[in-house]
Amino acid sequence: QVQLVESGGGLVQAGDSLTLSCAASGRTLSSYAYVMGWFRQAPGKEREFVARITWSGGSTYYADSVKGRFTISRDYAKKTLYLQMNSLKPEDTAVYSCAARRSTENEYESWGQGTQVTVSS
Repeated sequence: QVQLVESGGGLVQAGDSLTLSCAASGRTLSSYAYVMGWFRQAPGKEREFVARITWSGGSTYYADSVKGRFTISRDYAKKTLYLQMNSLKPEDTAVYSCAARRSTENEYESWGQGTQVTVSS
């Protein structure tokens, strides 16, 4: 299984940028094809998908709500996942979590603890 630890959250103003990081570890990371994703959950709302990337090839996919503003990337050598967030809006306020699943599975099996992002207007 993969272990994930997020960092980089904080309080920013609308229009600002912020980059989240997710350090990954685990023997299976190099043994299987993984998909890494970012999710977020705002107070009183269900968790929603933000973006995902294939760990080996770097293919990306975004939710419509963040397309053009957020960029997901990974440093394969450093085993680190990133989420660059630009033009932040108050509605982006949420706890952001990274997750991992094997490319053959539909459900994400590993989750980080989450990091709070708060965007003030």
